[in-house]
Amino acid sequence: MKAWEATVRKTQAAAKKRANTIFGTSYAVENVDEEIEDQEEEHASGEVYQAERFLPNGDYYTGFWADNFPHGQGKYWWTDGCMYVGEWFRGRTMGRGVFSWPSGAIYEGTFKSGFMDGEGTFTGANGGVYKGAWVMNLKHGYGTKEYANGDSYEGEWSRGSQEGEGKYQWKNGNSYVGEWKNGKICGKGKMVWTNGNVYDGNWEDGLPKGPGTFKWADGSFYVGNWSSDPAEQNGTYYPSGSVEGNLEWDPQEVFTNDLKDCKVCATEKVPIWPSQKKLAVWRSTKGSDAGVRQRRMSVDGRLDAGIDKDMGGMRLSDGAAPSPWTAGAVDRIGSGGTNGDDNYVGLSGDGRGTPIRIPKVVKRQGETISKGHRNYELMLNLQLGIRHSVGRPGPPPSLDLKPSAFDPKEKFWTKFPPEGSKYTPPHNSCEFKWKDYCPKVFRTLRMLFKVDPADYMLSICGNDALRELSSPGKSGSFFYLTNDDRYMIKTMKKAEVKVLLRMLNAYYNHVRAFENTLVTKYYGLHCVKLNGQKVRFIIMGNLFCSEYTIHRRYDLKGSTFGRLTDKPETEIDANTTLKDLDLNFIFRLQKTWFQEFRRQVDRDCELLEQERIMDYSLLVGLHFTESTHDDVTPSGAQTPVDNGGSETDSIPRLSRADVDQLLLDPAGWASIRLGINMPARVERTERKEDPELALVGEPTGEYYDVIMFFGIIDILQDYDITKKLEHAYKSIQYDPNSISAVDPKQYSRRFRDYIFKAFAEDT
Repeated sequence: MKAWEATVRKTQAAAKKRANTIFGTSYAVENVDEEIEDQEEEHASGEVYQAERFLPNGDYYTGFWADNFPHGQGKYWWTDGCMYVGEWFRGRTMGRGVFSWPSGAIYEGTFKSGFMDGEGTFTGANGGVYKGAWVMNLKHGYGTKEYANGDSYEGEWSRGSQEGEGKYQWKNGNSYVGEWKNGKICGKGKMVWTNGNVYDGNWEDGLPKGPGTFKWADGSFYVGNWSSDPAEQNGTYYPSGSVEGNLEWDPQEVFTNDLKDCKVCATEKVPIWPSQKKLAVWRSTKGSDAGVRQRRMSVDGRLDAGIDKDMGGMRLSDGAAPSPWTAGAVDRIGSGGTNGDDNYVGLSGDGRGTPIRIPKVVKRQGETISKGHRNYELMLNLQLGIRHSVGRPGPPPSLDLKPSAFDPKEKFWTKFPPEGSKYTPPHNSCEFKWKDYCPKVFRTLRMLFKVDPADYMLSICGNDALRELSSPGKSGSFFYLTNDDRYMIKTMKKAEVKVLLRMLNAYYNHVRAFENTLVTKYYGLHCVKLNGQKVRFIIMGNLFCSEYTIHRRYDLKGSTFGRLTDKPETEIDANTTLKDLDLNFIFRLQKTWFQEFRRQVDRDCELLEQERIMDYSLLVGLHFTESTHDDVTPSGAQTPVDNGGSETDSIPRLSRADVDQLLLDPAGWASIRLGINMPARVERTERKEDPELALVGEPTGEYYDVIMFFGIIDILQDYDITKKLEHAYKSIQYDPNSISAVDPKQYSRRFRDYIFKAFAEDT
């Protein structure tokens, strides 16, 4: 600290001396620029050399330097008292290093793209110490925490909080071993007190909840269902040495007495993360055209997308990397990459290769269903039916459903006359009948997926009309989108309805057991009978409902026959769904996410294989985070959308600063889940041999920062007689391994083999 204070006094005195001239402050700053520029011209581009930088804002750097960036081993002091000593890569902390705060807190360990990422030790200002795994400034993985008050925790962490298996030891000797969730005791576990008492059972939000047993040191015990609400508590007390029980003992004593001192320490607050620190970086203006000031650069080489604090040729730049996992790749907008079309910008990774054409204007999908549309009556009937089904009063759903709730015969018809009835409102449409399939199951699924009934009705049945996608899918089904893009409605064949009802019990148990499942989320199954014709449809979540614009989308199966988009390059836009043979990327996920991805794909494929399902695919959407040029979208602004003249509809688009802030703010992790809003990288590939032989090309080393979305779709096609005949017929003409229609077991194996080649760990 004394060394830092001496350096600050020295740099500030030098800056003040230069400023106190007859030419004023402007001359002083420009003079500093010329001094630094002269030093830069002494070294060739890319040369790494030892340098010392006294920056006009009071910051100080000493260490290795290259091309206007800290590069190699170096030390940086900020005027607020923060300091970093360690390895740098093009202006970003990368590798081993030590970051210290003026409060006395210190982190020693691995950095990646400015973030505390990897193995490291954090010592807080209050004396608490955490040693273990980090991801994006947050404790994530296995680690131990010694709290300042003497408590300790050893076990698994996720997104900065205890989650998974772990042991918490209180200073007084009490301990808990078991499951955690979001920093609280939750799940199965055992609490042991120093007096010999033990509780072994279920927990929720740090308290016993559900079946459990409390044992005393003398051998007596209480068995029952636990709850902090006395009305829900029930069980039997067995005194020591007795086989007969009684209910005289009050189990609420455990909550009021035994647990009152068993409080888990809160996580310490960090005022500013290393990735949020700004670096005072200077950029030369020599060589620029006369009268044109060169664009200031951020520390990672990007054109600055934030707010400059102008100090002559020097600026304050966010030390944050554009993505948490850009391991040395510097992404730049390709100059002249517009391809002669103002609707596209060029994006090149590492400054090499052909720029990717990224649309700046995205056409909104679908045709609005207004009065006069051929399906206008059907839309009104659908909205009336949804209001009736969701708004109908009923008991709160329980997660433990009876087998009868899954019975395919569990369906209810409701008649909707135009004049209304005892149960239905009057309406302007013609008379129709409405059917609900397994309503209890789908109501519980909506609760499981955290769908608010009011929001659900508002999205589908509000004043805004649905949008019909321009063309039906290959199956002949039609697709409709809600105006807010949250839900997709698909018409279904009778055979698909039978498949869903047959597998509904297994599907329900699967999504209940695995909250990170990638299979499609289903919210309701209904039927409208209008003029003697039945239209069955399913309501499901829209995977691409996000504030990010989806620039590329892929439908991946692992087969090759017919798996090439038949559109010419000039007609491919952001709404075009590309296929297996169009894929020219490897998707690279951060280590912990990649491990979870592999586990979840295996679980989901096992479910589908067990239910004899095939022909499903992985739908992938990519948002390239460097998709704007000089006209950076301001924070909170929206991307221009071509709606055929409509100025009211638009797709929200986050600015670059918003994207960085989402990743820097731990609260932003709440919106990141497996397959949803996932920061990642993609590496460009090239096919050097027949695509039939190599579905995934050779990596080129060109990386792009992206936000990823993915999920398994089309999970209602069973291997019926039609598919068996298709397999037999196509096998005569083509390679049996290249076609989509194969046995579910073979399909699952081929699908996984391909997906685990297209996805890889970002090392």
